Amino acid sequence: MTAVRQRKGIKATEVSEESVFHEKNWKLNGKTLAGGKLWKKLSLIVGGIVGITLGILTSVYVATLHENDLWFSNIKEVEREISFRTECGLYYSYYKQMLQAPSIQLGLHRLMFDNKTESMRTINILERMNVYQEVFLSILYRVFHMNNFFEPVYFYIYTLFSLQAVYVAALYVTSWLLSGTWLSGVLAAFWYITNRTDTTRVEFTIPLRENWALPFFAVQIAAITFLFRSHLRPTHERLTLLAVFISTFLFSLAWQFNQFMLLIQALVLFTLDCLDLLPRGKVTWIYIIQVASLLLVCLLQFFNSMIVGSLLISFNLSTLLARKLQNNLKTGGFFSRLGKLFLHVLLVLCLTFLVNNFIKKVLNLESDEHIFKFLKAKFGFGATRDFDANLYLCEEAFGLLPFNTFTRLSGTLVFYAYIFVLLVMTITSAVVAFQNLSGSVNNKPADKLQKCITLLKPGVAYNLVHTILFGLLALSTMRMKYLWTSHICVFAASGLCSCDMWGLILRFAHLYTPQRVSVIRYLTPVLILLYLCYKFWPGVMAELSELREFYDPDTVELMNWIKSNTPKKSVIAGSMQLLAGVKLCTGRILTNHPHYEDKSLRERTKQVYQVYAKRSPEEVHRILRSFGTDFVILEDSICYERRHSRGCRLRDLLDIANGHTMDGPGENDPDLKHSPHPRFCEEIKRDLPSYTMYFAKVFQNKTFHVYKLARHKKTT
Repeated sequence: MTAVRQRKGIKATEVSEESVFHEKNWKLNGKTLAGGKLWKKLSLIVGGIVGITLGILTSVYVATLHENDLWFSNIKEVEREISFRTECGLYYSYYKQMLQAPSIQLGLHRLMFDNKTESMRTINILERMNVYQEVFLSILYRVFHMNNFFEPVYFYIYTLFSLQAVYVAALYVTSWLLSGTWLSGVLAAFWYITNRTDTTRVEFTIPLRENWALPFFAVQIAAITFLFRSHLRPTHERLTLLAVFISTFLFSLAWQFNQFMLLIQALVLFTLDCLDLLPRGKVTWIYIIQVASLLLVCLLQFFNSMIVGSLLISFNLSTLLARKLQNNLKTGGFFSRLGKLFLHVLLVLCLTFLVNNFIKKVLNLESDEHIFKFLKAKFGFGATRDFDANLYLCEEAFGLLPFNTFTRLSGTLVFYAYIFVLLVMTITSAVVAFQNLSGSVNNKPADKLQKCITLLKPGVAYNLVHTILFGLLALSTMRMKYLWTSHICVFAASGLCSCDMWGLILRFAHLYTPQRVSVIRYLTPVLILLYLCYKFWPGVMAELSELREFYDPDTVELMNWIKSNTPKKSVIAGSMQLLAGVKLCTGRILTNHPHYEDKSLRERTKQVYQVYAKRSPEEVHRILRSFGTDFVILEDSICYERRHSRGCRLRDLLDIANGHTMDGPGENDPDLKHSPHPRFCEEIKRDLPSYTMYFAKVFQNKTFHVYKLARHKKTT
């Protein structure tokens, strides 16, 4: 026992003697290590404060622009409500309706059994529309007696402007995570603000669903970027997954286009997973989170069948099933792996198609058929005379991204920086993907190849493919550009501030030194920030000082007349966009509205729009009375439309759908026939007996004509 103790003692003494030099070094390096940790904490605090400040400043900026543009604080209540154009007014009307209800319970009951949004029908607004945010805000306003501090409209718009702070902060964090420096986040935020025309439209479309949803989508991207960091602690990973779930759920709850955006995200994950560029387990968790979020939204929307029949759920389930069926995808040589990968993709696509068609047949789902008709016609798979598809095709928002968008983005240098970073990252990802597919992961890679692998971290790879796929979406559909342009700012800024990217470039140019990398990664964003301040600061100040005022006297006059001269239970027909304002300002019953996601509503809208077609007064009266219409509003801007070219005016779309020749110079398809009747909206203004026996003019101004429908045919 003593010998053993002696041996241990001698060993301990030897270790103690040999460690004298290391102990001295530890004391010296300990100061450096402590200093490094202190600097890191200080940088984290300063970076956090800067990010929050930039978010708040953006929120104040867009709120000020909104106030200056409309003089919102000084106009009448009816003018404030009219300023919520088209579908924005419809969504805000439910917030107003909840506040006017005698109690929260009764307000919810009226939403679930609504008979004012669509005449002669009782619908569940919570099922059909994404208005939980309006419900939540109205409950907060009532419970916390916010009327002591804000008018209802200000509580609403300030909440949305505050979400812009969350949006910018999330973009800031994503760029910081990708680059390793918060200076990248500052540059991303500045680019977001200086490219405001192309990154957001919140100041003039406040209640639009995307303005609620995109901040949560940005938070989700930031959380996913953090999730893909290596060596995360289990606790941090679980908390990050929770953040991904909450943000995905809130995004899905806020926007009816959620399934299409998440499908593109799922395709990003699928592509990178196939190329072995992401950790498989984390990808699986995101697939599950996406499906769980949609199913939870489906539950809250009273089992909305459109969600269950979405391509996203079918695709994610098919991907997880295909994984189980094909376990040995990443074995063998290059061509063997490539062949297996091709079969895997084919299997997933076939399973998705079969599962989706099975679900739709079981549920008899046809709510989203107009979207596929639109896509088919848009991408040249045959012309269509379908009214709904052509209505989308003729809308500028659903057209191709205009070229002048790139001119504006180039003016702030963000597009040039984006293309540069995208090119470097794409080449790098191609090299790494080839390395993974060739099966040479276990071989020691060359020095330059090792640098490529180091540069293409999972978070960078995810954001690279994310920006490419969402870029393709934006190029094909202008309305979706806001998903891409904000990410352009993030991706470009993170690349310019990345020591990995500059290190790789300098190594290939044989100019690499750590000092040069540091100088370039910090000097480049600083110079760009100075340029942005010099070029855009005067314009921003001028924009903030420019004062305008809301002016739409014809619409105000119409709304006031409806409130004063029509019974509260009157049913009013007209264009979708105008009727949203009618519901908000007057509370009257509508025949149709802008939320276009229901097949029967789309058919009803087409029928109501026959007032702008070549139809007889008897036919129009019969159609309108079938929906219980008491008054119909005709708009000169639609009847004599000049905004669109021939073939895209609403009256042209109706003529084509009805098989009638279009008005004006130009050719018609040979099978179109001349209508035996003149255009209704023009002919009714002549006050001919054949029209006055069905319709009596009760209101007119320079823009609108209102006619009261006779309940029965009058005798002459």
